[in-house]
Amino acid sequence: MYTKNEIFKAVSTVNDPEVGFNLVEMGLIYDANCDEAGNVKVIMTLSTQACPLHQMIVQWVEEAVLRELPNAQNAAAEVVWEPVWNISMATEDVKRQLSSGL
Repeated sequence: MYTKNEIFKAVSTVNDPEVGFNLVEMGLIYDANCDEAGNVKVIMTLSTQACPLHQMIVQWVEEAVLRELPNAQNAAAEVVWEPVWNISMATEDVKRQLSSGL
C-alpha cells in the first residue's frame, strides 16, 4: 500500500506539456490513495476543460504511477472540475516563474 506522498512523488514525474512544470507543482493533483490490493486512484484536474491533451495527460499519470510504484496493481486517474484550478494552487516557485515569463 502506498501513501499519498509516495503517489504524489510518482505523479510528479509528469510535466504539463504547455508550461513544463510537473502536475504536482502546478497544483493539478488534488488527492491520491491506494487500497490494500494496490489499486491507486489519483484525483486531478486540468488547467482548462478545453485541454486538447486531456486523455494523454490522464494516461501519463496512470503510466507514471505504474512505472514509479512497482507494487501498484492498477492506476486510475479521475479528472474533476471542482474546485476549478487557478494559478494560486501552484507552488510559489511556479507562480514566480510564470509571472516572470519563464
